Amino acid sequence: MVKKLPATDVVVVGLGWAGSIIAKELADEGLRVMGFERGAWRDTASDFNIASVADELRYVQRQELMLRTRQNTCTMRNKPSETALPMRTWGSFHPGNGTGGAGNHWAGITFRFQPEEFRLKSHLTERYGSQAIEGLTLQDWGTTWEEMEPHYDAFDRVAGISGKAGNLDGKIIEGGNPFEGPRSNEYPNPPTKQTYAPTLFAEAARNMGYKPFPVPSALASQGYTNQYGVTMGPCTFCGFCTNYGCANYSKASAIVNVLPALVRMPNFTANTHCEVLEVTKDSTGKRATGIVYVDANGEKWEQPADIVVVAAFTFENVRLMLLSGIGEPYDPISNTGTTGRNYAYQTANNVQLFFDDKNFNPFIGGGAIGMGIDEFNNDNFDHSGLGFVGGGSTRVTPIGAAPINSRPVPPGTPKWGKEWKKTTAQYYAASMSIGCEASNYSARTNYLSLDPTYKDPHGRPLLRITFDFTENDLRMAQYVTDKTAEIAKALNPKMMFASPRKGPWSNTSYQSSHVVGGFVMGADPATSSVNKHLQVWGVPNLFVVGASAFPQNPGYNPTGTVGALAFKAAHAIRTQYLKRPGEMINV
Repeated sequence: MVKKLPATDVVVVGLGWAGSIIAKELADEGLRVMGFERGAWRDTASDFNIASVADELRYVQRQELMLRTRQNTCTMRNKPSETALPMRTWGSFHPGNGTGGAGNHWAGITFRFQPEEFRLKSHLTERYGSQAIEGLTLQDWGTTWEEMEPHYDAFDRVAGISGKAGNLDGKIIEGGNPFEGPRSNEYPNPPTKQTYAPTLFAEAARNMGYKPFPVPSALASQGYTNQYGVTMGPCTFCGFCTNYGCANYSKASAIVNVLPALVRMPNFTANTHCEVLEVTKDSTGKRATGIVYVDANGEKWEQPADIVVVAAFTFENVRLMLLSGIGEPYDPISNTGTTGRNYAYQTANNVQLFFDDKNFNPFIGGGAIGMGIDEFNNDNFDHSGLGFVGGGSTRVTPIGAAPINSRPVPPGTPKWGKEWKKTTAQYYAASMSIGCEASNYSARTNYLSLDPTYKDPHGRPLLRITFDFTENDLRMAQYVTDKTAEIAKALNPKMMFASPRKGPWSNTSYQSSHVVGGFVMGADPATSSVNKHLQVWGVPNLFVVGASAFPQNPGYNPTGTVGALAFKAAHAIRTQYLKRPGEMINV
């Protein structure tokens, strides 16, 4: 029995970065907004107290901030011909749980995508010809850098991003990233101070003719108050950052930067421990009427709303659309349908270095403290004749070497015993890693669908991931790792070990939580699910916002663009949709 509640103006599904920003912006417009979150309410003072937050066993080994797989999980396979099996533990990626979502445990690296990324298919075709992207399903986003930049700026300000502009209104600025798109403003905060390993890397890269820059960081370099009146404290380099909440209010997240202001608004209501089961539609299927959810007591409720915004993690955005019958499910054989299309990931590569004469004090750090170069990222270098497109962001970002997992030893070291202990002690403080987080370009057989066998506790099909790295991405991974190894060699280590990404994709180890696509944006309803305003084609009062909108993934972390898309969608609703409800783009 589903009990129907009084209608509200707006329902927002998910209270991570995207959902919280949209809820705040629409509440500022005077609308009655109800937010729904599957997990618990999280608050810095009570959940991430300074006396208890530095607990590697709790937050890393036992994954305190992650979705419980008994609540919901995914099935996985590499090819459509295989039978997918469920993930019993999170390995490859870490979906978040509770208010703040994955933004609570993220590292804080906050890049903007480059201008050509928003028209990637057109750009690569114009430069290299259509044969260069044969076998890939790359798409333009249906928007432009000029349309995105003001919303990137809004997210930078709400999150208090620390960094150094490299391109300010078209002028290249020394010390910043010369490959970034033109910015309208400098970063809200100056760069964070750098520890020894990033400084060493930057010096070597500079001597080789590269242009190193501070990695843009959502860790505040100083005290900062954002446009919502919420104040952050400066990062203390505690080393308990990635996989942890921040006790110092230093790492930007929805629970630090948005929800403290939003929750005080009388026209906003947060509903936690409420899992949304379905987006409801009217008899025509062309209008969303609200949501159905189940509360902590197992009771089902229908919440009607004039506007429905789905802003959960990528997987749940796509799954909820499939379960709700929104759009046509993607079919890789006929290459038709859009719901589930163009799922993509990230390609992680690194070079590990071991020294005899250096002490990096690796326990000092944070998720987004470091230096990088972009000479081998995206299309910043000539791909002619290389046999691949794409590239990666090369950087050193010491996250803080906590005692359980940070045991760097050279390959071939025994897994336990006297020799392992000796080698661990020798290299704990004398090793560093240069990473290259690289692009993953969409392919026809990488997609999301509903599993025909496995179900969640509510009897709904699990989401099935069909994914493997393409030959394009594996060739790219080898190339960028070789380039990274050249810089590593210049540092004159005792030993170095290069690890380009190899196939197949598996769940055995963490790679990144940068899962994107499946409900992508574009200008053509035949190949995209939402328009440039994140409005669902054919269902104009439904907006689906998040990394699910990315048609492919460049060599950058996605969160800055997720935040920008949230501001973009909210701006369109406030300035266009509310004045004239309906399709904002007619095709």
